[in-house]
Amino acid sequence: MDTKEIKKVVDANIEKAKKKGAEMEGATMKELKKIQKQMEVTSKKVEAYVKKNPEKAALIAAGIGAALGTVAGLFMGSGKKKK
Repeated sequence: MDTKEIKKVVDANIEKAKKKGAEMEGATMKELKKIQKQMEVTSKKVEAYVKKNPEKAALIAAGIGAALGTVAGLFMGSGKKKK
C-alpha cells in the first residue's frame, strides 16, 4: 500500500467517524429533550403535591435532609483519625 492509498483509507475513516459522531450527537440531544420533558412533568406533579399536602411535604423534606446530613456527617467523621 502506498502513501496515497493509506491517505484515502485514513480520510474515509475520518469521514465515517465524523458522521457517526454527528449521529450520536443527534441521538443524545433527542434523549436530553425527553429527559427534560419528564423532569418538567415530575416537577409539576411535585409542586401540586406540595400545594395539596404542605405538612407531609415539609416532613418528607425534613426527613430527607436529616438522612443526607447523617450521611455527610459519617463521611466527614470517617476522615478523622482516632488516637
